[in-house]
Amino acid sequence: MRYLAALVAIMALNSCNNMKNLETVEQVDVKRYMGRWYEIAAFPQSFQKGCTCSVAEYELMDNGKVRVTNSCDVEGKKKISTGKAWVTDKKTNAKLKVSFFWPFSGKYWIIDLAEDYSYAVVGHPNRKYLWILSRTPQMDDDLYQQLLDKLRAMDFDVNKLQKTKQAGCR
Repeated sequence: MRYLAALVAIMALNSCNNMKNLETVEQVDVKRYMGRWYEIAAFPQSFQKGCTCSVAEYELMDNGKVRVTNSCDVEGKKKISTGKAWVTDKKTNAKLKVSFFWPFSGKYWIIDLAEDYSYAVVGHPNRKYLWILSRTPQMDDDLYQQLLDKLRAMDFDVNKLQKTKQAGCR
């Protein structure tokens, strides 16, 4: 009887989690991914509170890891955070871990990527983290809406997305 009760409880818990597994893109050319990315929109995070003009710079290091330099303006002052990232899925290069404070790291999954690497969407399988990135400070509204549609289909709550102010940035 206990076994049956436990089985019913497990099934009930699993039925509450209707989220699909988060899929990444099929392949990322790490060298092409390097460079400057402008944050177009993101889920608000405490570590980005008050940020505008958010930019991420990725640089491939000799040891194969990636130097990550995030910068933004907070009340007129430049805030810079530097960390490291490394590929965790060598087959696709689409799953990385990022660390700004050892020993803590977070998942950085590339879940959408333009064929020409003009935009990228980065998320976390728990769907609590999401960034839309572009090689330019602005993104076409039609493209942005298309990305929102894709993200809805991936079970992201796009109502949480906040556009990042990029106008007037230095």
